[in-house]
Amino acid sequence: MAKYGKKARSKVKRAMHERKRGTLKSGRSGKRVKSRKQAIAIGLSEARRAGAKVPRRRKSSRRKK
Repeated sequence: MAKYGKKARSKVKRAMHERKRGTLKSGRSGKRVKSRKQAIAIGLSEARRAGAKVPRRRKSSRRKK
């Protein structure tokens, strides 16, 4: 069984194209996205909001010092 649906694929594809063109911006700050990984994360989160079949986000294991 596929982990990701077609809608998720298309959202990530669109985000990657926007990153290549230099028009993809991050959420609150509105800064231009240069990182490939960040572009994929933005595409997946948009797909989640649209109700696509995407696995849940992993909880980050960062600790405060």
